[in-house]
Parts: sequence; C-alpha cells; structure tokens
Amino acid sequence: MRIGIFTDSYLPYTSGVVRSIQTFTEELTTLGHEVYIFAPSYRNCDNESRVFRFASIPSPTNPDFTLAVPFSLKLKPTITRLELDLIHVHSPFLLGRVGARYARKLGVPLVFTYHTLYDKYVHYLPFAQSYTKELAQKISRDFCNLCDLVIVPTDIIGDYLHEIGVLTEVNRVPTGIKISDYQKGDPEWLQSQYKIKTKDKVLLFVGRLGKEKNICFLLESFKILNKIMENTVLVLVGGGPEEEELKEKAVELGIENRVIFTGTLPPEVVVNCYAGSSLFVFPSVTETQGIVIAEAKAAGLPVVAIKAYGVSEMVEDGVDGYLTEPVPEEFAAKILTLLKNDKLKEELGKRARQNAEKLSSTNCTARLVESYQEVLDKKDISANNAAKGN
Repeated sequence: MRIGIFTDSYLPYTSGVVRSIQTFTEELTTLGHEVYIFAPSYRNCDNESRVFRFASIPSPTNPDFTLAVPFSLKLKPTITRLELDLIHVHSPFLLGRVGARYARKLGVPLVFTYHTLYDKYVHYLPFAQSYTKELAQKISRDFCNLCDLVIVPTDIIGDYLHEIGVLTEVNRVPTGIKISDYQKGDPEWLQSQYKIKTKDKVLLFVGRLGKEKNICFLLESFKILNKIMENTVLVLVGGGPEEEELKEKAVELGIENRVIFTGTLPPEVVVNCYAGSSLFVFPSVTETQGIVIAEAKAAGLPVVAIKAYGVSEMVEDGVDGYLTEPVPEEFAAKILTLLKNDKLKEELGKRARQNAEKLSSTNCTARLVESYQEVLDKKDISANNAAKGN
C-alpha cells in the first residue's frame, strides 16, 4: 500500500501522537508498505525523503508546538505523483482537513485516528476562550462522520464516540511498542545520574508536563506518601509548559528535595529510567490510551493510575497495578501498599510484563493493516456497484 499520513504534529516535537505515527510508520515500512508523511515544519527539522513539510508558525499557547499553514503550491503535484491508495489523518484540524479534502479529490479511503479528547486540551488552542465542550464534541463527531473508518486506541474511546453521535465504523487499534526495547535498561543509571540513594524507592512519571496530565494531583499525593515513607523519590521525566509552575508547587508543598525534574530525555535514556524505578505512577485523566503505561509494564513496573478513559483499559486493577479514584489519599495508599510489600510488587510487575506483550508493535500494526485492507475492499465494492448501476 501507499499510505499518506497527515498530522498536525511530528518530529522533532514529542507527544503520544508523534510516537504513534513513528512506531506504525517503522513497522509498516518493514512490511513493505510505502508511508508518506505530511506535517508542519519546525526549527532545525531534518530533511527526510518521505516527509512533506508545510510552512508553520509558532503556537501562541505552546512555544514548542507549531501550527501548519494548510496550503502549499507543491502539495497537489506531490500527491498526484505519489498515487496514494489511502489517506490516514491524525487530527480533525488543520492538516487533517487538508488530508480529508485530498482523499475526496482522489477518491481514496479516509481513515482517522482519534488520539485526543479535544475538550480536555482547550488550553493549548489560541481560540480557547470561545471553545466549549459542546463545540469540541461537534467538531469530533462531524469529522469522524466524514471518514470511511475511525481508529481508536481503546474500546472506551470508541464508546465515547458513539455516545456523541459518530456513525462511521470504529475499529480498536492500540499503538504498540517494541517490547524488547524496554527490557534493556541500565537499572543503575537513574540513581547515578541524579544521586538517588540505593535505599530510596523511586516513583516514576513519564510524559508532558502539561495541565491535562494532572501532575499537581501527583505532587499532592506524593506529599502524603513521603510523610509516611520518607525514603521515597518522585522522578518526573518530560518537559512542557507547566514545568516552572510545578517546580513552584513542589516548593510550596515542601517536597522539592524529594522531586526530580529531568526535563525531556531521549527514548534510549528513558528506558534507563524505567529500569531504575520501583513503580510507575500516572495521574492523567485525559488519556485515550497512555502509551507510557505500556512501556512501564514492558519494563516490569506495576502501575498506579487514576481510573479514567483509556487508562482504565491499560491497567488491570489488582493484576498488574491499581486504578484509583482521583483522591490523593487513595492514590498514595495504593502506592504505599506496593512499596511495603515486595512480594506483591514483584508479582504485579511480572504480570505487567506479561500483559505488555499484547501491545507489541508487530501485533498492533498487523491489526492496522487489516483495518486498512477492510476499508480498501469496501471502497472497491462500492466503486464496482456504482459502475454496475451506471
């Protein structure tokens, strides 16, 4: 297949969406498919033969993010030359709309992955003050209903789309990970790099430091925990617009000496962070999946997370981690349960590693290819029926 990917974010920007596109692109290419990516430009972008960059401007609400100017004189001849079989978009906004328009022009199937609960991310949009939950749902519903197929990473997000009125067929295809990559980390790197004592228990969070990740809740929960178990350290891996405010919050709570902000780290180093941690903590209530949970599980870490949206399907409560209500005391209590019982922690960690196998990138890509083929077959049947009707 020749697949066109249209996305409003791509490398060097880092996010769950970008990592999903990266992972699937690598696997699809390995299988012999040709993948072409249409994305915004960023400062110091690498030139890649199969990546088409649109001129872009910095986002006024997130300096690391750019907004593509959805127009280029080179686009039409480029797409015509590529002879795409299918267009897969990853946003209902700027470049997602461009991809949808060209899918209609070319008469090829349009697939959309619903990555984001958009009403939870309005603080990143320049027109956020006039952006309401109802409008977010309308945009999502209307765009989904323009597509031939909608991909969701978890069933609960598929249910959500049906509830808001999406009629298009919805397939569950999680983003997979390369399991073996997360079983090769150096367990001593984190302690050595940040001078963490051997006796300390390390709680790890990996993700963007943004409001939607609910990290203030995590800091409040950690304060409760650290009062009871002083040899605990919270490591926050990632950067983002809330970083300075979160550092101030740690000072306000009196835990700044027990919280480590690493900033953004390359993937091969993040693997070492997983290897050197006791368990993974995830407070976000806006995830459609939560790829970092799969990574943590592949590294053998039990997970304590808030029971919300996609996370509810990523953690099996009492099996490979715990799901809690958004109550700091309850969250801290579940962490404490694991830290005080090494045997229990080891059992849940072992199951976490076993369950992560279900999310291997190979298996997930096979499901994606199957979905592509189904929508292509349906398009062919429709075209043949239309031809017979004429």
